[in-house]
Amino acid sequence: MSLAAFLRSAQSRVVKNVSCCTGAQGEYAGLAAIKAYLNSKGENSRTVCLIPKSAHGTNPASAQMAGMKVQVVEVDKDGNTDLAHLKALVDKHKANLAAMMLTYPSTFGVFEEHVREVCDLIHANGGQVYLDGANMNAQVGLCRPGDYGSDVSHLNLHKTFCIPHGGGGPGMGPIGVKAHLAPFLPSHPVVPMHSVNSSSSLGTISAAPWGSSAILPISWAYIKMMGAKGLLHASEVAILNANYMAKRLESHYKILFRGRKGFVAHEFILDVRPFKKTANIEAVDVAKRLQDYGFHAPTMSWPVAGTLMIEPTESEDKAEMDRFCDALLGIRQEIADIEEGRMDSRINPLKMAPHSLACVSSSAWDRPYSREHAAFPLPFIRPDSKFWPSISRIDDIYGDQHLVCTCPPMEVYESPYEEKRASS
Repeated sequence: MSLAAFLRSAQSRVVKNVSCCTGAQGEYAGLAAIKAYLNSKGENSRTVCLIPKSAHGTNPASAQMAGMKVQVVEVDKDGNTDLAHLKALVDKHKANLAAMMLTYPSTFGVFEEHVREVCDLIHANGGQVYLDGANMNAQVGLCRPGDYGSDVSHLNLHKTFCIPHGGGGPGMGPIGVKAHLAPFLPSHPVVPMHSVNSSSSLGTISAAPWGSSAILPISWAYIKMMGAKGLLHASEVAILNANYMAKRLESHYKILFRGRKGFVAHEFILDVRPFKKTANIEAVDVAKRLQDYGFHAPTMSWPVAGTLMIEPTESEDKAEMDRFCDALLGIRQEIADIEEGRMDSRINPLKMAPHSLACVSSSAWDRPYSREHAAFPLPFIRPDSKFWPSISRIDDIYGDQHLVCTCPPMEVYESPYEEKRASS
């Protein structure tokens, strides 16, 4: 099963072309192709790009880089694109509408049931639809972006196609477009691009036209070994895992957005903002405390400030998801201890987290909770397999406001010859 086959729409042929080296680069290339296409029709005035608040975080920056003016679309209480606000914006900007950028399912963790209606509205008013490929791991084998209205999409290989997710990337992968945009895709001065018309191409985007030769074989092998049924099953399990975890946590934390039938997509948002008022606890405190339980925190304060966005994907087994849920439930009990007065609101396991080995083994311990509870809050956290944070809590805000350059001075790079010459 090739990536091109996955993207192929029943309505219009889809062309696979240049593989960009980051998700944001793919967004830019897709939007630039849209702009070049519109310009070729004499519609140079079309510069407005509509982006819902539920879209992927790099979308607005990519639109700006492509020379478009961003207009933000509101979302409704369920996390879907607000159709009334969208229609109002389309009516206001229809003469200058260039594109809409959709993330499907959205970063709010919902499958928007009106996605086809949204795409049809944009097309009816002369615009094109860019579909962010970040959440394709909830679609492979289940649906095809071209069928419900996407004109162009960049498929990130990380997360969906076996490349590690996190650490800044690598968010590379192919750009898929419908046939009318193919002539405007990026070209390359050395490597011939068979489906691109050099006279209409937008030019070179990436020095490596097919992306990273070290990464692509991994995704190719993954697709070949999984097969069509395996890829479908992976998508189903990614969605199942997120719903399993949301169900375990829903009576202890508020799940911010759900679909109309009460389910989430492949990720969900825990709303921890109420704890600021009840226990003086914020998202960063929960994130730091998770380190003591042996977990790296999930995405914090994005896409909604003061929340945690959890995305288990299909690769975690049930035991590991249960451990993570148990950790969050343990943290919720610690918050309850503060809410009910059993623990101080300023000096507690969350505010003081994470607890390093140096901290726990120090001869001085003046905190109102035990060292054992600090470092081993649940039975599954054993001394022989304990992950120890290297340092305890630091003042993040102070560090952000007082930057220190760690670059060595220029003198370090001087050669002996230059030093001798300077001394003479």
